[in-house]
Amino acid sequence: MLHAPQGYRRAPGPQAARQPAARASPAAVPDPDPTAAAAASASASAADPGRDPFFDNAKYLAIVLVAVAHAWEPVMEGSRATRALYLVVYTFHMPAFIVISGYFSRSYSGRPHQVRRLLTGIALPYAVFELVYSLQRRWLDKGSDQPISLLDPFYLTWFLAALFVWRLTAPLWRQIRRPLPVAIVIAALAAVSPGIGEDLNLQRVLQFLPFFVLGLVLRPEHFHLVRRREARVLAVPLSRRCWGSRTGWPPMCRWAGSTAPTAPRSWECPGGPGCR
Repeated sequence: MLHAPQGYRRAPGPQAARQPAARASPAAVPDPDPTAAAAASASASAADPGRDPFFDNAKYLAIVLVAVAHAWEPVMEGSRATRALYLVVYTFHMPAFIVISGYFSRSYSGRPHQVRRLLTGIALPYAVFELVYSLQRRWLDKGSDQPISLLDPFYLTWFLAALFVWRLTAPLWRQIRRPLPVAIVIAALAAVSPGIGEDLNLQRVLQFLPFFVLGLVLRPEHFHLVRRREARVLAVPLSRRCWGSRTGWPPMCRWAGSTAPTAPRSWECPGGPGCR
């Protein structure tokens, strides 16, 4: 039996298949552009912004001051120091809280999901707590005919009613060319109009309206200015002047309609417990 000279060995493959793939030249890979990388990073950050600790801390401080100020109320009659601290807190804690609320209401445009969130997050808690407070007053005052009404905010629920009204009007303020002066005029007219009615504490809602509109027109760069060291140093003499150490009555409280500083509770701010 005859066999081929090569036996059973497999024939060699083509030479082209044995050659290794050519490596890409280092010059062919483009160097990363720092500007493009920074822009891409900024775009990614803008697409998914994180929480700002500045606003979280500011809201936390405002909430704590609200609770502390109300805790001081029973004991401030016998302590001038407590009364002074109470007045200082009420000159800024509610305006600051309302400005922040307006700032975070800038995106409200009345879309269906925003309206649902407004109803479930503000209107529903307001209705629940108003009902609970009304039943509590009926139970504590035996035999009283305390009506159950959603138009008469009790204690702290006035802010929920006010925030509901303010946020509903947010799209309207964006259509006005100079919204802040208009809001100031409305607040001034409300302050001198005691007959405006007590439904939803409307007078107080309108008096605080300029702070909410101010938050609507502010931009992130404005808050960056507040964080600067120069702004914080300048805030000390301005606060001293605002608190009116010579007159003894903070102007923030006086503009709310105080006419007689000697009256026991006439100096209360519109956000104070004396305006229930």
